[in-house]
Amino acid sequence: VQLQASGGGLVQAGGSLRLSCAASGRDFSGYVMGWFRQAPGKECEFVAAIRKPSRAYYADSVKGRFTISADNAKNTVFLQMNSLKPEDTAVYYCTVRLIWTVQYYNPANYDYWGQGTLVTVSS
Repeated sequence: VQLQASGGGLVQAGGSLRLSCAASGRDFSGYVMGWFRQAPGKECEFVAAIRKPSRAYYADSVKGRFTISADNAKNTVFLQMNSLKPEDTAVYYCTVRLIWTVQYYNPANYDYWGQGTLVTVSS
C-alpha cells in the first residue's frame, strides 16, 4: 500500500492550502482516511477523518476552518485548510484504516501512513 501526500508549503496566517493524498495498492472499499499532524516537540494530533463515502469528522481545533473530502473512485482524500494559523504549522500525514472504528482520532488505529507534508504558517 502506498499513500502519496502533496500540497504542503509556506503560507501567511489567514491563508489557505489544499493537501491531497492518493492511496494505491489494494481494495479500499471499507476504508477510513484521515489526516494527522505533528508539530516539533509535540505528539501526533488528529486533524480530520472521512468514512467512505462522505461522513467527516474533525478535531475541535480545526472545525469550521478545514474541510476533508474524498474522491472515492480514485482513492484520494483532500484537506482544504482555510484561515490558517501559526499553530497549524506541522508535518501533516495522511493515513488509512481498512475498516471503520469509532476511535478514528487515535493514530494507533490506522493501518498505513503516508510520508508527510510540511505546512508552515507564518504570522
